[in-house]
Amino acid sequence: VQLQASGGGLVQDGGSLRLTCAASGRSFSSYAMSWFRQAPGKEREFVAAISMTGGSTGYADSVKGRFTISRDNAKNAVYLQMHSLKPEDTATYYCAADYLGGTWGNEHGMDYWGKGTQVTVSS
Repeated sequence: VQLQASGGGLVQDGGSLRLTCAASGRSFSSYAMSWFRQAPGKEREFVAAISMTGGSTGYADSVKGRFTISRDNAKNAVYLQMHSLKPEDTATYYCAADYLGGTWGNEHGMDYWGKGTQVTVSS
């Protein structure tokens, strides 16, 4: 599976962005998908995860109520809708795939990673 994240950009405090992770390869629906982010000088952190069917989702406390993860298995894509963005959300955002969803958002268990997309929130 190859992953490509897009949709990042520069947005003002309180703004919104929608990230897309496009997957190529077979059996996309066999992968739980996650978003992670890494800010300059900080470790990469979990943001959100979604199960293979989309029936279950999980979020980091810092983004609950502001971010929504979704997926479209027919389009081999996963999305991260971000609202009420804050300067502390500034980071490079990565999508990752976890075969059969065994690790659920644990970055050490991800099988595939995409290149990141930069999100910058100005104050």
